[in-house]
Amino acid sequence: MSYEKRLEHLGLWTLEERRNRADLLEVFKMYKGLSTIPFDRLFALSTATNTRGHSAKIAKHHCHLDLRRYFFSERTVDRWNNLSQQDISCSTVNSFKNCLIRIRRPKMGFFTD
Repeated sequence: MSYEKRLEHLGLWTLEERRNRADLLEVFKMYKGLSTIPFDRLFALSTATNTRGHSAKIAKHHCHLDLRRYFFSERTVDRWNNLSQQDISCSTVNSFKNCLIRIRRPKMGFFTD
């Protein structure tokens, strides 16, 4: 069986999906203050008031180098900003994980680049 068929048969996530999910979990922990790294150290909240979605949108920086574009604080911004207010307002990490699983079902490409 191919890699994709084995993952589908076992109900597992691809390596890329797992990395992107782990990135979102780490941003959530920083946002909620559950991590030793403060949220303000890597991210700045967007000051635009006309944004759709949730209230914790992260401002996106312009990258001149390709190297910077794939750094943790840059690659997670788009996925974080695409989450809903309900997902961001989860009280625990486990409930946020359940929200991510719920998101993956209808939007299969959400965790892939």
